[in-house]
Amino acid sequence: MATATVVRELSPAQAAAQERAALCAQIAEENKARDVLVLDMRGLTPLYDFLVLATAQGKRQMHAISEEIDQRLTQMGDRRHSLEGYQACRWIVQDYGDLVVHLFDPLSRDFYRLDDLWADAPRVDWRRV
Repeated sequence: MATATVVRELSPAQAAAQERAALCAQIAEENKARDVLVLDMRGLTPLYDFLVLATAQGKRQMHAISEEIDQRLTQMGDRRHSLEGYQACRWIVQDYGDLVVHLFDPLSRDFYRLDDLWADAPRVDWRRV
């Protein structure tokens, strides 16, 4: 039996986080990332509100996306709390507190399967945010 997704209203801070997540997704897509998703994690984890997932084809593309995301969010007054995986470049995780961005190469995306792990998370139509 399928369960209905409960849509909760966004606080002003959550709406801002959702807009930043949509911006990250847009940047990833503009830089030719594939399978770009934004997941609404509110109610599923207390750690962050939105999760951005994207697949890049290699180190250069992953670095370009990661750096542009950080540059744009920094210009908006945001601050990255941590960055993991940048040197090895099979996956990159950028933590902005209420927003986390995961960039993967295709093999890592398939291995970690965060789409499946968080299958209960509502998908955000980031093109309409």
